[in-house]
Amino acid sequence: MSWGWRFSGWRRGGCGGGRKQGVWVYDLVVIGGGTAGLVSAAGAASMGARTALIERDRLGGECLHYGCVPTKALIRSAKVAHTLRRAEEFGMKPVEAEVDFPAVMRRMRRVIGEVGRHDSPERFRALGVELFLEQQASFEAPDEISVDGRSLRARSVILATGSHPAVPPVTGLREAGYITHVEALELERLPESLIIIGAGPIGCEFAQIFTRFGCRVSLLEVLPNPLPREDPEISVTLRDRLEAEDVSFHGGRRVIEVRRTGSEKAVISENDRRERLELRAEEILLATGQLPAVEGLNPENAGIELQRTGVRVDANLRTTAPGVYAAGDVTGKYLFTHVAEYQGRLALRNALFPLGSRADYRVVPRVTFTDPEVARVGLTEPEARRQHDKVKVFRYPFADLDRAIADGEPEGFVKLVADRRGRILGGHIIGAGAGNLIQEITLAMHRNIPVGQLSQTIHAYPTLSEGVKRAADIYYRELLFTGRNRRIFETFFKLRRLLNRYGPGRRG
Repeated sequence: MSWGWRFSGWRRGGCGGGRKQGVWVYDLVVIGGGTAGLVSAAGAASMGARTALIERDRLGGECLHYGCVPTKALIRSAKVAHTLRRAEEFGMKPVEAEVDFPAVMRRMRRVIGEVGRHDSPERFRALGVELFLEQQASFEAPDEISVDGRSLRARSVILATGSHPAVPPVTGLREAGYITHVEALELERLPESLIIIGAGPIGCEFAQIFTRFGCRVSLLEVLPNPLPREDPEISVTLRDRLEAEDVSFHGGRRVIEVRRTGSEKAVISENDRRERLELRAEEILLATGQLPAVEGLNPENAGIELQRTGVRVDANLRTTAPGVYAAGDVTGKYLFTHVAEYQGRLALRNALFPLGSRADYRVVPRVTFTDPEVARVGLTEPEARRQHDKVKVFRYPFADLDRAIADGEPEGFVKLVADRRGRILGGHIIGAGAGNLIQEITLAMHRNIPVGQLSQTIHAYPTLSEGVKRAADIYYRELLFTGRNRRIFETFFKLRRLLNRYGPGRRG
């Protein structure tokens, strides 16, 4: 298959690359073996493009080793422990759930190994990808990359090196010591107490995990509520749930100092009124965001411009260097694995083919895997009201949902935000299985299906998916059974009764 371009001096055959005077030549070089990098490398090689992938650690990236996969394994173990403690609610005799933390961590590592088979080096070599593992890439020019003393030349490059935890400039933090989610997943012993700084998705998930394992947890957030980017109703509901499980939440507080006090670490914070609070714990876990992982790449040699949040890219995922694209967390846009996969495919198309495709982030679902789960797509209610007139909101509580009641999971609600014509602007769910339920709303928004069509779609009973339908039903209830339409119906039935009374066929 011809791409309309060739370096002279290519050698046919071999293991995917051509070579000229010590320089290896490729259609595509991918830097980074996480989701975005693996998707683009596998796609290129499957189409016959000569492809190299450089990864300084292991294939699989943060999601497999330090993010999505291991945390979900821990969340499941924590959920089991929590359910056992609720045994009496389900008609069982009381159970004392004792968490074997080392065994929990061993299970987590087994899960990583099982899932990681999909990202094995053997699989990618079989596809024809030339791998450079545990090696650092460095740009010499936009089309030239050095790795392990060799120089690779490529028509196109995709930069997909991911991100790493951000460390805030807090006095005494480095001296006192801390862990991030990376080190938390390497613990062999459960700390007795833990202070988590940052109540975004990572902070909230770990707060619930560790408190259910028996650790005393304090959660600090600079904004008033956890998950501050979510719809305010969702954030408040989650805060109440975390506090009900004995997570000590402290919102509206900025950490100003950290210090050691004997065997413990003290975190000092203050609120807007400069009132100070000192918390002490055995360990501190930072969950204060992510930064692009570009260390050692020398992007300036290629003319790649960096921003505070990531590599600068345009709508086609092109960087400021010719022929160099970026995908995944390193772009700083929507740090989700599913977005990294989407960007990886898009960057691949644009890197190999002449007609560029633009990224579309209008409908991007997100899920925080607390219990209950939190899922969102589109605008929050405040965002929608700022951008649109006559916004409608439709809510349905899990407490009225038959399946949620039967499952003993009545907490939460479905919330649909729509414009006056019924076009869905946003969907928000907090409740059991929210991550699965949000997909119906995501599809509806992506295909411009109005909220009324969700109501008219038959949903199986009894399922949690009925929560979405019941919320959509309120659209028709308000449309048909209130205001002007209600008066029209009342007039219609009144006239029909009169006709029945005095018209033909009247019975005496």
